[in-house]
Amino acid sequence: MSTKLTAYEKQEIFGSFDPDVHNEEVKSRWGNTDAYKQSAKKTANYTKEDFAQMNLESDFIVQTFKNLMEKQTSPESSDAKEAAEAHRQHITKWFYDCTYEIHANLAQMYLMDERFKENYEKHAQGLAQFIHDAIIANSMDNV
Repeated sequence: MSTKLTAYEKQEIFGSFDPDVHNEEVKSRWGNTDAYKQSAKKTANYTKEDFAQMNLESDFIVQTFKNLMEKQTSPESSDAKEAAEAHRQHITKWFYDCTYEIHANLAQMYLMDERFKENYEKHAQGLAQFIHDAIIANSMDNV
């Protein structure tokens, strides 16, 4: 992430998570992809306010998934798939064109990479699996 934010602003927006720490890994894994290039271009000039808005939208989507899971809604329900679609559109809006195939691959990573899994599990145990399942259901309906 190459933004013009100060260290203080990054800490204020992202808390203890420092996106710059992961730059080398991200570049080595996805640096040659169109998605990476598009994301780097989009985020390069984001302001503190842009990141704050992005985080608000992301938090709302995660809370929606959590509420659905706590109500024991099926991840294959229309409500869960709607939340998955909102998640996909959020990625497209803020980072890169997130196709259904890419979204399904991200869902796999949310379970397989403990860092991503923990990001969802801190909200509720089982949330990463629920989000994964909703994304897969939504993707299957749209490919």
